[in-house]
Amino acid sequence: MTQEELEAWIFDEYSVEPEHPFPRDDVSCVFRHADNRKWFAITMNIPYRTLGIPRNGNVDVLNVKCDPFVAGPLRGKPGFLPAYHMNKDKWISILLDGSAPKEDITALLAMSYSMTAMKERKRKHVPADEEI
Repeated sequence: MTQEELEAWIFDEYSVEPEHPFPRDDVSCVFRHADNRKWFAITMNIPYRTLGIPRNGNVDVLNVKCDPFVAGPLRGKPGFLPAYHMNKDKWISILLDGSAPKEDITALLAMSYSMTAMKERKRKHVPADEEI
Protein backbone atom coordinates (compact mmCIF):
# COMPACT_ATOMS: atom_id res chain seq x y z
CA MET A 1 0.00 0.00 0.00
CA THR A 2 1.40 3.39 -0.97
CA GLN A 3 0.93 6.72 0.82
CA GLU A 4 -1.62 7.78 -1.82
CA GLU A 5 -3.57 4.51 -1.56
CA LEU A 6 -3.53 4.81 2.22
CA GLU A 7 -4.92 8.36 2.18
CA ALA A 8 -7.67 7.34 -0.25
CA TRP A 9 -8.59 4.28 1.85
CA ILE A 10 -8.77 6.32 5.07
CA PHE A 11 -10.95 8.93 3.38
CA ASP A 12 -13.28 6.27 1.93
CA GLU A 13 -13.51 4.37 5.21
CA TYR A 14 -13.58 7.19 7.80
CA SER A 15 -14.14 10.42 5.80
CA VAL A 16 -10.93 11.85 7.26
CA GLU A 17 -8.53 14.08 5.35
CA PRO A 18 -4.81 14.18 6.19
CA GLU A 19 -3.60 17.15 8.24
CA HIS A 20 -0.10 18.62 8.17
CA PRO A 21 0.41 19.94 11.73
CA PHE A 22 4.18 20.41 11.59
CA PRO A 23 5.10 23.87 10.22
CA ARG A 24 8.41 22.91 8.62
CA ASP A 25 7.29 19.49 7.41
CA ASP A 26 4.81 19.28 4.54
CA VAL A 27 5.33 15.53 4.09
CA SER A 28 4.26 14.08 7.44
CA CYS A 29 0.54 13.99 8.02
CA VAL A 30 -1.80 12.91 10.77
CA PHE A 31 -5.26 11.43 10.65
CA ARG A 32 -7.52 12.21 13.58
CA HIS A 33 -11.06 11.78 14.81
CA ALA A 34 -13.33 14.75 14.16
CA ASP A 35 -15.00 14.57 17.59
CA ASN A 36 -12.09 14.14 20.02
CA ARG A 37 -9.22 15.23 17.72
CA LYS A 38 -7.12 12.20 18.75
CA TRP A 39 -4.70 10.82 16.20
CA PHE A 40 -5.33 7.31 14.97
CA ALA A 41 -2.54 7.36 12.38
CA ILE A 42 0.48 9.38 11.33
CA THR A 43 2.60 9.02 8.20
CA MET A 44 6.19 10.14 7.85
CA ASN A 45 9.01 9.83 5.35
CA ILE A 46 12.07 8.50 7.20
CA PRO A 47 15.55 7.32 6.16
CA TYR A 48 15.76 3.51 6.23
CA ARG A 49 18.95 3.79 8.32
CA THR A 50 17.09 5.75 11.04
CA LEU A 51 14.85 2.70 11.40
CA GLY A 52 17.87 0.40 11.71
CA ILE A 53 17.51 -0.93 8.17
CA PRO A 54 20.84 -1.05 6.30
CA ARG A 55 19.56 0.49 3.09
CA ASN A 56 19.98 3.87 1.39
CA GLY A 57 17.07 6.21 0.78
CA ASN A 58 13.84 7.01 2.57
CA VAL A 59 10.63 5.10 3.16
CA ASP A 60 7.07 6.18 3.92
CA VAL A 61 6.05 4.88 7.34
CA LEU A 62 2.63 4.60 8.96
CA ASN A 63 2.31 4.63 12.76
CA VAL A 64 -0.91 3.27 14.28
CA LYS A 65 -2.04 2.57 17.82
CA CYS A 66 -2.08 -1.15 18.44
CA ASP A 67 -2.94 -3.62 21.16
CA PRO A 68 0.40 -4.73 22.67
CA PHE A 69 -0.61 -8.39 22.34
CA VAL A 70 -1.04 -7.88 18.59
CA ALA A 71 2.00 -5.64 18.12
CA GLY A 72 4.50 -8.06 19.66
CA PRO A 73 4.19 -10.87 17.11
CA LEU A 74 3.85 -8.42 14.20
CA ARG A 75 7.26 -6.88 14.89
CA GLY A 76 8.86 -10.08 13.64
CA LYS A 77 7.12 -9.90 10.26
CA PRO A 78 8.48 -8.02 7.22
CA GLY A 79 7.27 -4.42 7.08
CA PHE A 80 6.50 -4.07 10.80
CA LEU A 81 8.75 -2.36 13.33
CA PRO A 82 8.61 -0.96 16.85
CA ALA A 83 6.98 2.46 16.62
CA TYR A 84 9.24 5.23 15.42
CA HIS A 85 9.08 8.28 17.69
CA MET A 86 6.01 6.97 19.57
CA ASN A 87 5.26 4.77 22.59
CA LYS A 88 6.66 1.41 21.49
CA ASP A 89 4.22 -0.55 23.68
CA LYS A 90 1.08 1.03 22.25
CA TRP A 91 2.07 1.98 18.68
CA ILE A 92 3.62 0.15 15.75
CA SER A 93 5.33 1.37 12.58
CA ILE A 94 4.42 -0.10 9.22
CA LEU A 95 6.60 0.38 6.15
CA LEU A 96 4.63 1.56 3.13
CA ASP A 97 7.07 0.01 0.68
CA GLY A 98 5.01 -3.05 -0.26
CA SER A 99 6.53 -5.32 2.40
CA ALA A 100 3.41 -5.29 4.64
CA PRO A 101 0.18 -6.80 3.30
CA LYS A 102 -2.66 -4.36 2.63
CA GLU A 103 -5.06 -6.54 4.65
CA ASP A 104 -2.86 -6.22 7.74
CA ILE A 105 -2.52 -2.46 7.27
CA THR A 106 -6.27 -1.90 6.97
CA ALA A 107 -6.99 -4.19 9.95
CA LEU A 108 -4.48 -2.28 12.09
CA LEU A 109 -5.95 1.04 10.97
CA ALA A 110 -9.39 -0.18 12.07
CA MET A 111 -7.95 -1.24 15.44
CA SER A 112 -6.22 2.12 15.89
CA TYR A 113 -9.37 4.02 14.91
CA SER A 114 -11.38 2.05 17.46
CA MET A 115 -8.78 2.37 20.23
CA THR A 116 -8.59 6.16 19.85
CA ALA A 117 -12.33 6.78 19.46
CA MET A 118 -14.24 8.83 22.02
CA LYS A 119 -15.30 6.64 24.88
CA GLU A 120 -18.95 6.58 25.74
CA ARG A 121 -19.64 8.06 29.13
CA LYS A 122 -21.10 5.62 31.54
CA ARG A 123 -24.40 6.71 32.99
CA LYS A 124 -24.81 6.52 36.69
CA HIS A 125 -27.34 3.91 37.53
CA VAL A 126 -30.33 5.53 39.20
CA PRO A 127 -32.77 3.08 40.73
CA ALA A 128 -36.27 3.40 39.28
CA ASP A 129 -37.82 4.27 42.65
CA GLU A 130 -35.51 7.27 43.21
CA GLU A 131 -36.23 10.67 41.81
CA ILE A 132 -33.73 12.34 39.57
